[in-house]
Amino acid sequence: MEKIAIISDIHGNIPALESVLADIDARHIKRTICLGDLVGKGPQSSMAIQMIQKNCEKVVRGNWDDFFPKPQESDTIKWHQNQLTKIQMKDLGELPFSIEFMMSGKLVRMFHASPRSVYERIQPWDSLERRLSMFKNTEHTENIAGKREPDVVLYGDIHNAYQQTIKGKTLCNVGSVGNPLDLTQASYAILEGEYNQSENGVFSIQLVRVPYDIEASIHIAKEMEMPELEEFIQELTTAKYRGVKK
Repeated sequence: MEKIAIISDIHGNIPALESVLADIDARHIKRTICLGDLVGKGPQSSMAIQMIQKNCEKVVRGNWDDFFPKPQESDTIKWHQNQLTKIQMKDLGELPFSIEFMMSGKLVRMFHASPRSVYERIQPWDSLERRLSMFKNTEHTENIAGKREPDVVLYGDIHNAYQQTIKGKTLCNVGSVGNPLDLTQASYAILEGEYNQSENGVFSIQLVRVPYDIEASIHIAKEMEMPELEEFIQELTTAKYRGVKK
């Protein structure tokens, strides 16, 4: 059987990404897929893109990757945009929406947020109808099996790792590498099964938490005089979203 590492939401946090990639390497996993949001929030978006391009076989487009190459009025976003080259901006704009493949007889689909948009946010506590909608085929999904809907969906976006079985289907959020909002440790997932096999076989998903040097991430942000530093520190040290009032 083969193992595939699924990472997401790097957000320019290189110490976190380095720790996750080291853990993936220690497990001798040869195939890694990224579910988007390489940039923003953290200080090292350019390096994050470089490392993802080097280490990931496939990458899908996140909401930050989508709006980043476009003109923005926010001074904070402009600061982050200025860290990237024109080629990196172009690369972000060309990322695909979703990835699909068969694994141990299951149709696996991966995207950043939902099958309809990189901006639609689906939480584990949302209604059954909304969570089941994550398995729908849309004009944006690859639909490699025709009208057949996926058996397994993995996504990022919400920075909150979980796995649910819903009417025989599996919905999994892989969490965030660089900006986790459930625990103060980087998160990713490991799929294990027979890659590209249509026949039923053994299949599993493992959610992994990786400690990393949070103070190093904060130090880099301070050294680079990154805007919205206090909000960044709050999220990294408490795993609480900056938009939530105390």
